[in-house]
Amino acid sequence: MAGASPRVLVFDSGVGGLSVAARIHQSLPGADLVYLADNAGFPYGGQSEQVVIERCCSLIRQSLQQSPCDIIVVACNTASTVVLPHLRAMTELPVVGVVPAIKPAAACTVNGRVGLLATPATVQRPYLDKLIAEFASDCDVVRLGHPGLVCWAEQLVQGAEPPQAELDAAMAPLREAGVDTVVLGCTHYPLLLPWLRKSLPEVTAWVDSGDAIARRVAFLLGESGRLAAAETPRADTGGVVSEARFTGDAPPDIALFMAEMGISVARVCEHWPGVTTAGSA
Repeated sequence: MAGASPRVLVFDSGVGGLSVAARIHQSLPGADLVYLADNAGFPYGGQSEQVVIERCCSLIRQSLQQSPCDIIVVACNTASTVVLPHLRAMTELPVVGVVPAIKPAAACTVNGRVGLLATPATVQRPYLDKLIAEFASDCDVVRLGHPGLVCWAEQLVQGAEPPQAELDAAMAPLREAGVDTVVLGCTHYPLLLPWLRKSLPEVTAWVDSGDAIARRVAFLLGESGRLAAAETPRADTGGVVSEARFTGDAPPDIALFMAEMGISVARVCEHWPGVTTAGSA
């Protein structure tokens, strides 16, 4: 893509990908970010694979037509499990997906007990069995797929704090298993970290995929000769995120929330680009 600043499209079903966008910005302050949230289709875990594929490919295609980018980041675990091959067939741009950080968690744990927090859809995916077998075969991995966590993260952006008592009850299996390391297997979950820490104070390591994604983006920009521009802070005073696009209603005060995360946004669009019902993309 021509232009002084490399541009990265960060896609998610909701606000979870903001945690990934923040990590990318920390590593690559010169990159322009476009954030695309299909919150009209949220949550993806309740959608069929075909609907998720159609929505993701259609929305990302339209976003690229409006704002050409250097790299696509699918910052959604559920979407990454089914969409990546279809996206790579659709575009020549590099596509970066996200998988639960099983490998670094296995390297972190001291007692060999690892908790995996993910959506109910993710914990049942066969690829997770392969990740655990390959990277954590000598660990006791306790999977916990809870439907409330991703919703609490979405509500947090709207100003509602997670219900600590309900979260404590949800974390009981990990507490009883005595895990010392927890994988945050959904990009929404880093937003809940202050409350998760209160619930599981004995956990010494919380591991997510944000840093790995940022490193991969940096590597790909290096391959295309754009890394130096991405690492050099931009001189302009515009937002870190040039545009945040929501297919449904934009969360109230989302610009303030993003600014507090260190990723100021220049423009917020809602009902973009007119998609409001599941499967209509």
